[in-house]
Amino acid sequence: MSTWNAAQYLKFKKERTQPALDLVMRIRHLSPQTIVDIGCGPGNSTSVLKSVFHNSNILGIDNSQNMIDKARKTYPDIQFEVHDVNSFEGRYDLLFSNACLQWIPNHHTLIPALMNNLNDGGTLAVQMPMNEEEPLYKIIKDIASDPKWGLDEVMRQTNGTLKPLEYYNILSGCASSFDIWEIKYHYRLQDHEALVEFVKGARLRPYLDFLGNEKGKEFEKEVIECSKVFYPVMSDGKVILGFRRFFFTANK
Repeated sequence: MSTWNAAQYLKFKKERTQPALDLVMRIRHLSPQTIVDIGCGPGNSTSVLKSVFHNSNILGIDNSQNMIDKARKTYPDIQFEVHDVNSFEGRYDLLFSNACLQWIPNHHTLIPALMNNLNDGGTLAVQMPMNEEEPLYKIIKDIASDPKWGLDEVMRQTNGTLKPLEYYNILSGCASSFDIWEIKYHYRLQDHEALVEFVKGARLRPYLDFLGNEKGKEFEKEVIECSKVFYPVMSDGKVILGFRRFFFTANK
């Protein structure tokens, strides 16, 4: 089982927090009394919720003890618990999830189940990466497919997202109203090595955990070298990573 590393994840805190800010801005008109941040990670998204919904009762949950420990240390005024969303109970006014649900399978049943955890009039607000067409992601997939790494089982266990219209159909069946949209971010990174550092916090995590330190470094090096073909150095010396993200808000 792969593990999360809060320190690695937060190397790009600004870039990872911006989508949470953008999602919260779409629901800032709400007045939820109870909020759960699903897959809160190191608490950066939960802090965004706290900054907007000052008087709400907010709980951040994550299945990683490492992430929860970091969140509790950084934001002692917010409640955090280790919790698996698949055994989630209770009813709340707002369920919020930033870059988490793509790690959980069976969205055709997961999303209606989360809608059932809302109070009447409650809202489910979600952001998920939908970046499979980005060259870096294709490079990682192609390299991981090489039999020399032995990553077949890891690749089979990697979840992901459905197509936008599939989410439309799911939400049509379980929400009274909803909105879906996309944003493509363009992250300005230091160099090609930074491309790998960015995805080590999430996308590469299962692969590197499986490979171990020595082979993991070889894997990283191959990704870096291949990325140089697709990511030109810009006039200021930086490298730009495109990152498409999918959002929806759904009302019960």
